[in-house]
Amino acid sequence: MSETVSGSAKTPGSIQVIERMMTLLDALAASPEPASLKHLASVTGLHPSTAHRILAAMAAANFVERQDAGTYRLGIRLLELGNLVKSRINLREVALPFMQELHEAIGEAINLGARHGDEIGLIERTSSGRSLVRVVYLVGERAPLHLTSLGKLFLAAETPQQVRDYAKRTGLPGKTPHSLTTLAALEKELDKVRRHGIAEDDEEAEIGLKCVAAPIHDEEGHIVAALSVSAPTDRHDPAWIAQVRKTAAAVSQSLGYTGTKNRAARKQPFSYASEREAQAGLRSGVRLALSIQRLIRLASPTRVILPAESSRTMTTGLSATRACITRQRPASEM
Repeated sequence: MSETVSGSAKTPGSIQVIERMMTLLDALAASPEPASLKHLASVTGLHPSTAHRILAAMAAANFVERQDAGTYRLGIRLLELGNLVKSRINLREVALPFMQELHEAIGEAINLGARHGDEIGLIERTSSGRSLVRVVYLVGERAPLHLTSLGKLFLAAETPQQVRDYAKRTGLPGKTPHSLTTLAALEKELDKVRRHGIAEDDEEAEIGLKCVAAPIHDEEGHIVAALSVSAPTDRHDPAWIAQVRKTAAAVSQSLGYTGTKNRAARKQPFSYASEREAQAGLRSGVRLALSIQRLIRLASPTRVILPAESSRTMTTGLSATRACITRQRPASEM
């Protein structure tokens, strides 16, 4: 196809340029160090002159930064767009379709929880289709971490000292004869959680109720939430473990998790002091930035025009607004 965009060929040509731009960005993201034009042309299969023209256009828009030595690396604009997308992610909205799909497959209550201090808070829940009484569960209930399958996943991510500190702060209160009320019992249970990657609540919060949960990770590999299925003990099916694990993994992937923890990720606000850390952040945000293709309009193969960002502020955070209940269930169903 000709690289000149004109007339009826304008749309196909523009799409081709975008595809080539994305290929170059992928190549830069895969390179830990600034890459030369020769290297980029080689790995993308583009002619050097074509690669140079697209790189120049992206450099003008700060998608790419050209070094003095004639090498290229990802530009700060990608980090800005990646952070913008991240700030607009609503965990509940991302997870809910996956929860509903799992609920339809299992027919039991599916729970989404996040940590709040020493407690697990319920973000969302799908009610059980087998309940004889229709219940609209109250979102926002909390329970001690060690009493729920959801909470155990967060404790399992802690260091041994942090677990001991939690036990000292809370006193490990119990609710049933099966509750873990000693540090030794809790540490043994958390060791099993770490080995298997899932957590269970076997009538530890309520007699007759059993739960199994899997973790949800963000793009840096940190546990930000957990997903569980809860049901009466006589209806519990061990096959649910694989289904819950698969659903939690799908939610994690939607949040940008690739399966490995980015140990170099910064918990503090971004700083320009470290170029290596900045580039790591840029690479992790490339896929998110590229998904906003509607922000990119091409006037020609050699010039990229970016529209002004929308000033509309989107609401972020987790929704906890389920308001009424016909019959309130205890927090132990998490």
